[in-house]
Amino acid sequence: MAIIGLDHVNIRTTQLARTQAFFTDVLGLTVGWRPDFPFGGTWLYAGDKDVVHLVEVGKPSAASRGSALDHFAFAIDDYEDAKAKLDAAGMAYEPSVAPNGGIRQMFVTELNGVTIELNCRAPKAG
Repeated sequence: MAIIGLDHVNIRTTQLARTQAFFTDVLGLTVGWRPDFPFGGTWLYAGDKDVVHLVEVGKPSAASRGSALDHFAFAIDDYEDAKAKLDAAGMAYEPSVAPNGGIRQMFVTELNGVTIELNCRAPKAG
């Protein structure tokens, strides 16, 4: 067996519609096919791949920041566009630059307390 990539992340939420709106309206994911599970939820896609699974729950969960699983990251292609969308949505974020790597980053915590890192790599020279 070999791991060939990250399949998806799962977020538990008491506010399914608002959580879905953040991921679709601000981060640009799209709603797609989801199995007929016996509980509420949505699968969100980047292109043809489901990358975020939202599960509707009745009780809020603990925040991710500072827990054993602190955050997850998305690669993005346009830092300034992401910044503008977060600003327009009134979302606070921490900008950062990875040392020695040419990666501009933003850390944003969505309404369920899940921290998401957005990474924009500098174009390769050549």
